[in-house]
Amino acid sequence: MARQTQPRCLAGTIAAVTLYRPTGEKEMALVRASGWKRFPRGLPDQPIFYPVLNESYATEIAQKWNARDGGTGYVMRFQVNAEFLTRYKVQTVGASMHQGYWIPVCDLEEFNRHIVGEIEVVAVFREPRG
Repeated sequence: MARQTQPRCLAGTIAAVTLYRPTGEKEMALVRASGWKRFPRGLPDQPIFYPVLNESYATEIAQKWNARDGGTGYVMRFQVNAEFLTRYKVQTVGASMHQGYWIPVCDLEEFNRHIVGEIEVVAVFREPRG
């Protein structure tokens, strides 16, 4: 069973929740360009920003979707102010490990302001070349 993260205090002051974001090369480059501080708005056909609750689920997405067709998939880890996240419900898609938040992209700038610390890359997956 996948381990879910609980709010924890960072630097003794802010309760934060650890989240994960599976992504591809384009989004990764934009996060890097932000100084590892914020996520970019998605494509016009992506009205929801979808951070997930556990690294296993993020890894599954990065390997199966982001790394396909010779690309590279990344798993990023970051913390968000726990109080801010109470505005949103945890959504489950499929198995119980498939949980995340559905953040409307119109809320993404505010979401970014509630990131605690930096976004970090914790895994990289490349599609094997034929």
